[in-house]
Amino acid sequence: MDKETLMDMIKDYRVALYLVLLIASIIVIFPHPGPSGLDTNLQFGLDLDGGSWIQLEFQSAIVTFKSDKTLDQLVPELKTKLDAEVNLIDQNTLEIRSGISEEELRAVFADLDTELVSFNPGVTKETADDVKRILENKINSLGTRDAKVYVITALNGISRYIRIEMAGVSMGEAQEIVGKQGKFEIRIHTTGNETEHILFGDAIQSVANPSQTPPNSNNWGVSFVITESAAEDLRQAAIRVGATKKPEGHNLDMILDGKVVYSAPLSPDLAAELQSRSTSNLLASTGVGEEGREQAKLLEIHLRNGALPVGVSIAGSGSVSPELGDQFKFWSVLAGLFALLAVAVSVYIRYREPGIVFPMVLINGSEIIILLAFTTFFMQLDLATIAGLIAVLGTGIDQLVIITDEILHEGKVPSPNLYLKRLKRALGIIVASAGTVLIAMLPLAVMDLSTLRGFAIITILGVLVGVLVTRPAYGRIIMSILSK
Repeated sequence: MDKETLMDMIKDYRVALYLVLLIASIIVIFPHPGPSGLDTNLQFGLDLDGGSWIQLEFQSAIVTFKSDKTLDQLVPELKTKLDAEVNLIDQNTLEIRSGISEEELRAVFADLDTELVSFNPGVTKETADDVKRILENKINSLGTRDAKVYVITALNGISRYIRIEMAGVSMGEAQEIVGKQGKFEIRIHTTGNETEHILFGDAIQSVANPSQTPPNSNNWGVSFVITESAAEDLRQAAIRVGATKKPEGHNLDMILDGKVVYSAPLSPDLAAELQSRSTSNLLASTGVGEEGREQAKLLEIHLRNGALPVGVSIAGSGSVSPELGDQFKFWSVLAGLFALLAVAVSVYIRYREPGIVFPMVLINGSEIIILLAFTTFFMQLDLATIAGLIAVLGTGIDQLVIITDEILHEGKVPSPNLYLKRLKRALGIIVASAGTVLIAMLPLAVMDLSTLRGFAIITILGVLVGVLVTRPAYGRIIMSILSK
């Protein structure tokens, strides 16, 4: 291929786009010498970096029932009988936050003249999302790197398990992180920036879900109950510093692990009430609209000081040592190189022409580099994603063979017009095949199956990069090579 033909090929928008994306991917990955060898921006999961995983089971159940009692009668009686939190989901469905068995619960319902219709261990999606948010907030606040939290939800919408993966963390550290509660404190401003202690987190008896107060007002807040002794301490401190007479000058600060997470003065109604008596029922307002709602969700987490709204038990756990992770890295690289070599040999046996084999293998290998660059932004590399990368090698070479065979349909290089028709036909076949793969992989990518999501996402990305970038570029490159 002469210089002029090469420049014309590079100037083609399809080839130029491919080269720009490849160069950008290498820059994003940024391979460079490091203390332990070659370092990159790639993020490794616990399979390749060592670490631990814990799968927790919610100690809760979603039940449906039939009863002649009103909900205002039944729910409080259940709370008393079970000594547990009971949330109403709809007119005949409850979320019972207790590890009680179906047989025990059926007996309790019978005592209340109520029929238990169905019993499903787990929690609602909203509760599972709250637990996930609390765990993520806790893990992030402790500076744990490369941690992932997955909620495992069944087809009926009930979540029974939640899985935490932490790369570079031992099993003992993982269990401590998951079980650790933060240090929560409420202080009141006295003069200037000086504050006085009111209560610690253990004085908070219960925390309600974020709600609109008053109802349908779009004004969000979180209600919580403190002990009677803490309520009296709050009253005495508020009177002593003058907060009952001048609330705006004496904010209440809520502090979690040394950081102020909420600060607001006493409401006029609360300030007036505290002058005559103490109160255990408090409400922290967070604002209006969607922003107020999100702030209320975050404040609920802080008020629980890291405690989960529902009990959990360890259903399973495991760990990968750093040494084993390094071995997995080595064997993953070796498997990738072997797959690329096997592809090259297969293509050479088919065409017996280095001028065809080299660009096919180059395009195929460069797809892996592009996909690795994408992973640096939103996912970690684990054994499932490595399997996806190797699968992309196989499906990618199939599509390149389709293009090459269509162009060389009669064993010779076609005219430019005929070439375009054949390339269009080959790309049509590839797009149809890619659509099938996307449909097959999409459910795995969106479902809460942590082990398989990486494989599905990489496969989908590989298909999209191939159809949109590398296949058109290869069609232009192979034409220039065969026309020489």
